[in-house]
Amino acid sequence: MNSTAAATAGALTFLWLGMVLGISFLEAPLKFRAPGVSIPIGLGIGRIVFRALNLVETALAVAVAVAVAVGSPPTAVIVLTAVAVVLLAVQLGVVRPRLNKRSDRVLAGETDLPRSRGHYVYVALEGVKVALLVALGVVALAAG
Repeated sequence: MNSTAAATAGALTFLWLGMVLGISFLEAPLKFRAPGVSIPIGLGIGRIVFRALNLVETALAVAVAVAVAVGSPPTAVIVLTAVAVVLLAVQLGVVRPRLNKRSDRVLAGETDLPRSRGHYVYVALEGVKVALLVALGVVALAAG
């Protein structure tokens, strides 16, 4: 992989990783511990924050894929990039819509809803994505 493409892919991947860690594993759980933040307020904030994060993630995924595609990458970089992009697509296309439907119900005032397992699925996928992004960033930089 040429050094410019490797450096670009690595930098973008680690930027993506930092955003996921900062939002998903810091901001999201901590906002519900702040004084005066009710579940509906926290959900409303979370939807806005995650919508923005997911837009940035999509842009970064495209940028990483382009950097990888133009850089004559080794197979490991191609596979890790593809899996990270597919994982993001599953989160955005399958898991997030289900979470949004549930949060719509909470924001509409429904109170006796069962616990959401969708959040556990999303967090598990975030954990897998973090591992993938670490691996992709390291392998991309090493390929340069």
